[in-house]
Amino acid sequence: MHAEIHTDAAFHLTGSRAGEELGTLEGLGLRPALLAAYRDLTRLRYDFPLVLHGDAAQACVFEPLSALMDRALQAVARTGEDADRLQAHALRLEQELRAMCAAGASGSLTALARDAEKRLTPAASAESLERLRAALGKADGELLECSAAMPARLLTHAWRAVQRKKADAFRHNVERLSVKLTDILRADLARSAAGRSAASLEASFGNTYAQAFDFEEMSRTLGTVSLQGALSDSRRGRIESTLATLKSQRFYAAPGAEALGFQFDNCGAALQAFRERVPELTRLAKAISIAELEIGGEFSELRHDALFERLTAGGLDLRDLTLFPDYLVCVGAGQVRAQEQDALLEILAGGLPMKILLQSDDILEEPLRGTGHVAAGAHSRQLASMALGLNDVHVLQSSSSHLAKLHERILGAMRYAGPALLSVFSGANSHVRGTPPYLVAAAAMESRAFPAFTYDPAAGPDWASRFSLEGNPQAERDWPLHKLAYEDAEHQKVAAELAFTLMDFVACDARYAGHFAQVPRANWSAALVPAAECVHRQAKGVPDKLPSLLMVDGDNLLHKVIVDDRLLREARRCSEAWRSLQELGGVHNSHAERLLARERQRWEEARAPAAAAAAPAAAAATAAAPAAAPAAPAEAEKERTSDEPYIETPRCSSCDECIQINNKMFAYDANKQARIVDASAGTYRQLVEAAESCQVAIIHPGKPRNPDEAGLDELRKRAEAFP
Repeated sequence: MHAEIHTDAAFHLTGSRAGEELGTLEGLGLRPALLAAYRDLTRLRYDFPLVLHGDAAQACVFEPLSALMDRALQAVARTGEDADRLQAHALRLEQELRAMCAAGASGSLTALARDAEKRLTPAASAESLERLRAALGKADGELLECSAAMPARLLTHAWRAVQRKKADAFRHNVERLSVKLTDILRADLARSAAGRSAASLEASFGNTYAQAFDFEEMSRTLGTVSLQGALSDSRRGRIESTLATLKSQRFYAAPGAEALGFQFDNCGAALQAFRERVPELTRLAKAISIAELEIGGEFSELRHDALFERLTAGGLDLRDLTLFPDYLVCVGAGQVRAQEQDALLEILAGGLPMKILLQSDDILEEPLRGTGHVAAGAHSRQLASMALGLNDVHVLQSSSSHLAKLHERILGAMRYAGPALLSVFSGANSHVRGTPPYLVAAAAMESRAFPAFTYDPAAGPDWASRFSLEGNPQAERDWPLHKLAYEDAEHQKVAAELAFTLMDFVACDARYAGHFAQVPRANWSAALVPAAECVHRQAKGVPDKLPSLLMVDGDNLLHKVIVDDRLLREARRCSEAWRSLQELGGVHNSHAERLLARERQRWEEARAPAAAAAAPAAAAATAAAPAAAPAAPAEAEKERTSDEPYIETPRCSSCDECIQINNKMFAYDANKQARIVDASAGTYRQLVEAAESCQVAIIHPGKPRNPDEAGLDELRKRAEAFP
C-alpha cells in the first residue's frame, strides 16, 4: 500500500507516471461527475435558444424561447385537463425547436415552428398549436442557438436596437431644425423684391386660385410697402450652408441615401474610420449648434464666429459624440495582439464611442511549450483588468451561457455614453469533444475560470454601485457546491456534495489530459481527497492527502483521477483572482472585516474596565446577602446532568459567532451577552457548531431533541467535548 501511495504522490508532485498502475485519460471519454446529467441538453429546459425580437414595440430585445412559451401558455391556458394538454403540446413544440437549433437549423421562430409542427402528431396537437400561434402573435424573431456565432449576433442585435432609437431622435431633431431654418429663408424671400413678384406670388397661391387674383396688380401694390428686417447676406449664407449640411449628413442617412457604416471586425479599422470622419462630424455638430442659435435669434457674429472657428480647429468635445452613432467592433481575443491591442487601448483610453465585443473561444489556449503550464484565460483577464483600471470604461464579462440573463446589463453597455468592452467566452472550440458550447461556457463560469462581472461607470460614484458580480453561482464561496448522488460498489446510494473547480473545467479539455492520472478502483483510499480541499493547503515534502476528482465515462461509471501539482497551483491562482473580484464586489472584503475586528476590539476594551469595577461591588453584595440554603444534592445533580442546551452567559465575550449561525436560536441580553432563547428554532448540528466556534467554550449543546436528525452519531461525539 505504501508503494501505491508513493506512486500516486510521485505523479502528483512531478506529473509523471511511474509504472503502469496509474492510467491515462486518453480515449476514456471522461467528464467531471457533476456534468453526467447534461449529456443531451435538448431534453432539458434552459435559456437557449434565444429569440431576437425584431419588433421595436417589444418590451425586450431578446429572451429565451422558454420564457416566450411560458408567456404564451399563460395567455391561452385554461384549467384542468385543457391546461395540462396545452402545456404538454407546447413543451413538445419547444423541445423540437431546441433540438432543431442544436442540429444547426436557423431562421425565424415562425418558420422553424412550422417545420417543427410537421414532426409532431397532427391529430393530437393541431388545435393546441393553433392557439399557441395566436398567443405568440407578433412575437417573432430569429432563433439563436448558443454557438461561436451567437455572441456577435446577439450583441449586434442589441446594438442595432439602441442605435435605432438614437437615429429616430436625431432625425426628428434634424427635421425640426431644417423646417425652422427653411421657414426663416422663406420669410426672408417673401420680404424681398423677388418674393413679391407676380410669378412668385402666383406660385405661392397654387393652381386653385390662379384665376381669382390679379397677381400683377398685387405685386405693384406690395411693391409700394416698405418691409424691414431682411436677412443680411452673411446670415442668409450661413443659414443656407447650415441647412445644406443638415440635409446631406451621412451619419443617420435617410433610407436609400448614402450612409456611413459603423460595424467593424477589428479595432484598427474602426479607429481609422473614426479619425477620417472627425472633420465631417465636426461640421455636422457645428451646424446643429448654429441652427439652434439661429432659430432662437441668439446668433451673434461678433461672439459666435470666433467660437465656432475654435471648435473647428480644436475638434469635438466627447460629450458631443453622444448625439452620433456608436461604433460596434466584434473581434476575437486571439486577434488582439501588437497593433490591434494598441488600437484597442487608444479607443478605451480616449473615451471614444465604441462598443467592443472581445470574444474568446478558447480561454485555456495551448499549454506553454515545454512546461505544459495552464494559462486559464490570462489574455482576456489582462484586457478586462486593464479596462477596469481606466475607470470610465463600461466593462461586462460573461460566458455566453449567461448572456440570456444579462438583458438589461447588455442594453446598459450599449446605451453608455462612452466606450464599452464586452468580454465573452463562447465555449465553442474543438478541444472539448462531445460537449456543447453552452455547457463548456457554463462550466467556465462555474469553475471561476471566466467569472461574470459588470462595471458600469454611470451607475453611481463608487465601486459599491458600479461593480457587480451578479450571475456568478454561489458568489460567496471559493467554488460552487453541488449535490451528487451515485451508487457505490455495494449498490448503495451515496449522496455527496462536490465543488466544481478550475481543475474540473480543465479536465474537460483533451490537451490537458497529462495533468491527470486515473487511479484503479482497487487503489482507492482515504488518501484521495476532493481536490478543492487541497487548493489552499501548502504541503511540505510528500503529501499524505492527494487531490482527486470524481469523473464519469460514457456509461456513467465512476472514476477517480489524481491532479498534478502544476494544475493545483493554477487552481490556487484562479481562486486568488476570484477572491480579488469578490473584494471588489463587496464579498468578504478584507478592509471591512479588519475594520469590524478593530471596532469589536475597541468595544471589548471599553467594556473591560466597567466589568472590572463592577466585580468588587458584586462580591460585596453577595457577602452582605443572607446565605442561601444549600441546594439539595439531587437538584444540583439535576442541573448538571440536564439534557437541555445552555450557555454560561456571564462569561460571554460577545464574539457574534453563535448569533451568525442562528439568530433565532441565540440572542444577546441587555448586556450584549449571548443566551439560548429557543433551542427548537434550529438543529442540533447548529448547537454543536456554535459550541465548536465559541471562542471561550461556554456553549453546551446538551442532547439532541430530534432523534431523526441526520448525522447524530457524529454530532454526539463532537458534543462530548462540551459536557
